[in-house]
Amino acid sequence: MFTGIVEELGEIVGREDLGDSARLVIRGPIVTSDAGHGDSIAVNGVCLTVVEVLADGSFSADVMAETLDRSSLRGAGVGARVNLERAAAISSRLGGHIVQGHVDGTGHVISRTPSQHWTVVRIALPVALARYVVQKGSITVDGVSLTVSGLGPDWFEVSLIPTTLELTTLGGAEVGAPVNLEVDVIAKYVERLLGEKYGSSSADAP
Repeated sequence: MFTGIVEELGEIVGREDLGDSARLVIRGPIVTSDAGHGDSIAVNGVCLTVVEVLADGSFSADVMAETLDRSSLRGAGVGARVNLERAAAISSRLGGHIVQGHVDGTGHVISRTPSQHWTVVRIALPVALARYVVQKGSITVDGVSLTVSGLGPDWFEVSLIPTTLELTTLGGAEVGAPVNLEVDVIAKYVERLLGEKYGSSSADAP
């Protein structure tokens, strides 16, 4: 489990495509400082398992076909900057919200509107995910826990403070850039439970 509070801006320094999977090598000295084989690290919001920790502060991780199909990692090459977060410790503060690192889909940046102290970013939202997003609710964008500040039928807006702009990839995400989206898991469980009670389920919805 993660909290959506990015610890470090990392960089993909190696990629090997293996047909139905890929092996990434990602530099992140902070997140690898206490990492070991089998640990979980969120990369742009995607929970990956550490295969090996390297001496230069990098780690390798395997990305399966389903993850490549569902996330922007399919197009992430050497040199790409990525948001990194270690799995939450039981004793840590929940600074964002409950994030699983299971990407529900991808969107893309529609517009950026800078203000004096923040930037409003509008992001296209797959229609199938729209029912899980509410005004002032939480959503994870490229692994960053954010509050929804505006909402439409197929888009939502977030207001990014200077810290988020400086310390995450969202600061440089241009119009058209793809982003990984994870909606609030509580909304999905509520839908499932209500669906069973009233004779339908999330599987019946588009």
